[in-house]
Amino acid sequence: MSAAPAVLNVAATYVGTEALGPGVRSALWVQGCPFRCAGCIAPDWIPDRPARLAGPAELAEELLADPRVTGLTLSGGEPMQQAAGLAEVVRLARQIRDVSVVCFTGHRLERLRARPPSPGVPDLLAVVDVLVDGRYVAALNDGRGLRGSSNQGIHHLTSRLADCGYDFGRGPRTAELAVRGPEALLIGVPPLGLPAAFDSAVDAVRARMFPGRKQP
Repeated sequence: MSAAPAVLNVAATYVGTEALGPGVRSALWVQGCPFRCAGCIAPDWIPDRPARLAGPAELAEELLADPRVTGLTLSGGEPMQQAAGLAEVVRLARQIRDVSVVCFTGHRLERLRARPPSPGVPDLLAVVDVLVDGRYVAALNDGRGLRGSSNQGIHHLTSRLADCGYDFGRGPRTAELAVRGPEALLIGVPPLGLPAAFDSAVDAVRARMFPGRKQP
């Protein structure tokens, strides 16, 4: 396995969600994405800037703190930019518990295999069970499945989740809202219309809490 970096640049984590794949999962979103897709649900996580710096061992332990967790979902940002570190997180997590792994990427699988954008990509693909690939296209968002738009592909790289009964491509979407102090986190691939409603609600709460303050 390629040497993993000492730290990952993490946008956010969440332990114990049912909105990002089958079963109870923990999510890890990395900071930084080269694609800048129009309508991205997480524009704050696009810039390649320092966020939370954390080591793979710390993250593996954190993501499995809830004994109900049976899987990890990796997103961002763009996971393939930090592939070696994420592969190490998965390796260490599986020493604790045999978790499944779902990963999102804006890259196409064939391109990742032919011209990986970072040295750790083969290591990460080797530990991912389901890969959701392709850039988000807002006009192709049909409100179905665990992908943002219908052009994105669902690839079962292993058989682990192939017969689990979860419809990755056409199933109904769910989303969860986590409020942590002044921050609100929208978890999942949201149903149509929910991101705009979420942003409006957050802006309204901020306006009440901070009257006269210009909203970002």
